[in-house]
Formats: sequence, C-alpha cells, structure tokens
Amino acid sequence: MSELEYRENLKELVDGLNFKEKVERAERLIREAYEIHGAGLVVANSLGKDSLCVWDLAKRVAPEIRGFIVTTRYKPEETVRFMNEIVARHPELRVFKNDMDIPDRLYETDPDLCCDLLKVRPTRQAIEEMKITCWITGLRCTEGRTRTDFQEIEERDIGLVKLNPILIWKEREIWQYLALNSVKVNPLYAQGYRSLGCAPCTRISNEDDERAGRWVGTSKCGGECGIHTRPLKIFSEGGGI
Repeated sequence: MSELEYRENLKELVDGLNFKEKVERAERLIREAYEIHGAGLVVANSLGKDSLCVWDLAKRVAPEIRGFIVTTRYKPEETVRFMNEIVARHPELRVFKNDMDIPDRLYETDPDLCCDLLKVRPTRQAIEEMKITCWITGLRCTEGRTRTDFQEIEERDIGLVKLNPILIWKEREIWQYLALNSVKVNPLYAQGYRSLGCAPCTRISNEDDERAGRWVGTSKCGGECGIHTRPLKIFSEGGGI
C-alpha cells in the first residue's frame, strides 16, 4: 500500500479492530514510513501518554529513530523533571524551546498567540533543523472534538508527511499498551489529569472529552495549540508555505 492510501472509515477501525490488531497496524504504519523516509522520519514527543506510546512503538520498529520535544517556560515542574529523565536515557531526543520575550500572562490575553510563539514556532524550527520529511504524532480521533478530521497519513504541508499511527486507538487502549510494556509516564496522570499542557492552561476535568481541561475559560477550551492546524514547513527565508 502506498503512503497516502490509508483512507478507510476511521469509525469502523476504532470499533472493529481489537487491541492486538491496532498495535500491529500502528507498527506497520511506522515501519512502512521508515522504509520510505529513513532518517527523515522523526517522532514528535509531547511527553503525554499518547506520545510515549508512539515513541515506544517507533523504537521497537527501529531503535535509531529520532525524536523532538517542544517545551515552554510554563510547563509544570513534574513535566520538566520527567522530560529531563527521558532525554537523559534517549539523547536522540532533541529539545526545542522559544525563550523570546513575550508579554506577561499572554496565555490569558491572547492564548492563540502564546501557543504560536511558544509551541508552533519551535516545532517549525525542529522540522527545519532536523530535516524532517515525515513526523510521527500521538493524535487520536477519539481524544476530543477537535481531532475527528485527521487521517492516519496526511500531507497538510507540501513535502512534509504527518503520520498518526495510533489515530484509531481508544484511551483505555493507550493505558493498556503502556501497562503491558512497562512504559513510565508523567506523574501528573496520578493526580487525575487526562491531557497535559502548560501549567496555567491545564486543569483536571471529569468531562467525557479528554481535552476538556485544556485552556479552560478561553475560546480555545479543549482546543488546539496550532501545531496540528497551522503550516509547519518553512522556507529558508523564514516564510511559511
């Protein structure tokens, strides 16, 4: 099957495949992408449960696969410590961060701009510096209302393929995989969080929507930071496609 031919009915895959079949499908997607892209295949690791699942799957396919982490000045202390532990074990994980001066409490006055500066721009930098031609994400179509229109393989930016190998997994299947494979997770999950982000913009939520605790009280509530919705490929002169 060629790279952009995975266009099956996602609802049928979510409910029709069992856990073992989903794991095998995810591994196959990663393996086929690695055969095409080689060193250009890189994992975007957010340090959340889904990214940790994808990172483990990718390393099982090819231990040499690289990854990158985008962090911000607002990440919780627990996340920062967890990040440092993972990077110490995996030096092939590069960390990107934007330390430019921004207005105080920009996350309150203009959360879209805050995310663009602190998350989207470092992601663009990672893609350019690491010469990424295909990036692997931990997106899932069952995770929230803003993540239902993605496909397992996409090319939203010309020349940059996006692979979402666990798109059809349910939340319980993520935890099942992590438990079965003894994958260590961010300690914030033990406090009740289901989706992790920057400290000022993340709350514990009991809503059905996993991402309901993100950007509470803003127009972005349960929404997206922009990494998955804005152009990421940039030209050498700095302009977006």
